[in-house]
Amino acid sequence: MLKLLTLLLILTSFIYATDKVEIYASSMNSKDNIVNASGEVTVVYKDYFLSAQRATYDKNTGELELFGNIRANKGENYKLLGDYARLNIAKKERMFKPFFMLEKDSKVWISADEGCAVNKDFEIDSGVLSGCDPNDPLWKIHFSSSTYNSDDMWLNIYNARIFIYDIPVFYTPYFGYSLDTRRRTGLLAPAFGTSAVEGFYYEQPIYIAEQNWWDLELKPQIRTSRGYGGYSTFRFVDSKISKGEFTTGYFKEKESYYKSNNLANDSHYGFNFSYDNKDVVDQWLGLNLDGQSGLYMNLNNMNDVDYINLSTNNTTNNVTSTQVLSRINLFYNTDNNYFGAYFKYYQDLTKVSNEDTLQKLPTFQYHRYLDTLFGNHLIYNLDMQSNNIYREVGKHVTQTDISVPITLQGSFFDEYLNTSYKAYLYAQHSKFSGTEEVKSGDYNNGYFLRNYHVLSASTQLSRAFEDITHVVSFGARYTLAGAESRNGFYEDYKDFCSDVNNQNTPQCEFYKISNIEEELQLDFSQYLYDSTGSQILYHRLAQTISYQNEKDHLGELENELDYQISKSVRFYNNMFYNYEQNKLSKLYNQISFNSNGFNISFSHLYKDTFLEKTSTYSPYTSYITSSASYTYDTHYSYFAKYNYDVELSLKKSAEIGFLYKKRCWNFGLRYLENNRPVLTESGSTSIYDRYLYFTIVLKPMMASDSGPLFEYKLPETMQGL
Repeated sequence: MLKLLTLLLILTSFIYATDKVEIYASSMNSKDNIVNASGEVTVVYKDYFLSAQRATYDKNTGELELFGNIRANKGENYKLLGDYARLNIAKKERMFKPFFMLEKDSKVWISADEGCAVNKDFEIDSGVLSGCDPNDPLWKIHFSSSTYNSDDMWLNIYNARIFIYDIPVFYTPYFGYSLDTRRRTGLLAPAFGTSAVEGFYYEQPIYIAEQNWWDLELKPQIRTSRGYGGYSTFRFVDSKISKGEFTTGYFKEKESYYKSNNLANDSHYGFNFSYDNKDVVDQWLGLNLDGQSGLYMNLNNMNDVDYINLSTNNTTNNVTSTQVLSRINLFYNTDNNYFGAYFKYYQDLTKVSNEDTLQKLPTFQYHRYLDTLFGNHLIYNLDMQSNNIYREVGKHVTQTDISVPITLQGSFFDEYLNTSYKAYLYAQHSKFSGTEEVKSGDYNNGYFLRNYHVLSASTQLSRAFEDITHVVSFGARYTLAGAESRNGFYEDYKDFCSDVNNQNTPQCEFYKISNIEEELQLDFSQYLYDSTGSQILYHRLAQTISYQNEKDHLGELENELDYQISKSVRFYNNMFYNYEQNKLSKLYNQISFNSNGFNISFSHLYKDTFLEKTSTYSPYTSYITSSASYTYDTHYSYFAKYNYDVELSLKKSAEIGFLYKKRCWNFGLRYLENNRPVLTESGSTSIYDRYLYFTIVLKPMMASDSGPLFEYKLPETMQGL
């Protein structure tokens, strides 16, 4: 039977009146103020809970010694193990020998010859740290000494040698790491790389989080043969419904690299600002309106494409698009009405100057939501938009559009037949301004008015069989042009811009009016579902019949098929057939396989616009995308990707690699090629970046989704491998 010692309520050193020590044991004796306890010794002190085979306590010095198979738990944070421990209650000192500590949340453990602690600070002699199985750790860090604070949970390690199994792979004189998963100021994992062209690459992110509503990430970098620079990202949450982020950067090229690569700029700089507010009107203006409002901002500016490509060592994030969009969206929405204001600014990265690029600054929109009359049989809505299409040089225009569709609908024969009649009322007005150095034509203010009619009928039938359910839909849509009225610009360029061969000319860049033809659109679709409700097959046919165009009486025939051939094989097809050209205008095929750890996908897109081919324009698009991955087990996975532009005979990207995952570490190797656009003094071109990425993730000290730790950049080529 456990006996409660007279030390049960000892007030250690009688100074710390709140420090109560409770000691339990199977047997005990006391002599000359020395208490000896043995057999299932248990000590409770504050949030410490200790157990040992025997213990001694000196009442004079307030020193408690524990012997044999010691277990110490500190709240829910960590566990200490050892064969000998000495605790001085008065001085709040603790010593374990040998020392073993386990931080329960992160699963990181430390084993050392000896560990001492005063209050919240630990000093640990030569030892080993790891997050793996202590019996056979896959990785471990040997150190000469270490310190740890249990309040801020920050661990300092000196003379650290990282071992993978028993092979030393890295040394650093100092390494600091937080066992706390909360955001805090400190150094993030660095990135290393080397390249025959750019030299040694090193980036050391610095994370600053002094308050809970903002943080700042600084990412200085150096490429020894190319230059140096840095990027920074400031993130903030200014309210419960709004947050933002500001990123800026600068990179300075070395003179030798700048000249040898014929770059357009010897420095690259830019910024990005994004902001999202889900109730901006009420928050900023304090109007307390019933409707919903919002503000979204994404502003970008840079002097060339290398500003983005140099922001990271991961080329999968490199820019392949040649246009950067900045936009601001502001709206106010109620049950019946919607008000919006949009600003769009396009930056063409292939141009040295952006002054002739068309912008939309701003667009205003009003939309009246669907409303009904006569028992939901009559439906109408209203949409108005005004676009200021602007550029610094040349002509620009303010175009206002008004659209009012009115629908009369009904169902017959017990809802087997659904019908509707829709009348569209449409108007557009254009007001021109600006001047042209080289006149491309006359631009007179004008308006365009139109109405047209659409009759629709549809039905849907379904039947359930023993193992499948079959659903069939038929639909017909008849469109009839109504009256039109136009003047000014719309009258002057009616015939010229209606010709598809002239649509890309300067005269027609503001002419966006398409003809309404008398036509009949027929639609057929069917579905097959299995007994569990999963889709087996989706098939759709759509055909347009024109009653106005004598040469092209039949419009393009569309066929869409989505077929789940088996549980693991899926095939998708979408194609358009042009009767006049007797050719396919679009053909897209994709087949995928997903079973037994394999995930394989192959797709091909072909398009033909049937426009005239020129030295700068091709009507053909032919593009192949493919990917494959194989998960052998919970540890090994392999992957590959390949994208190819058949029309240009140009490989766009390629990738192959593997990843090995264990509970406490990941290791991966990846080879990647990426076709990257660059801006030179002679214009825009592209080159192939080729990289070898090495990924090593020491869990839990590094996040599982951490990027590559080290990269090796192979020499750039114009053709890749």
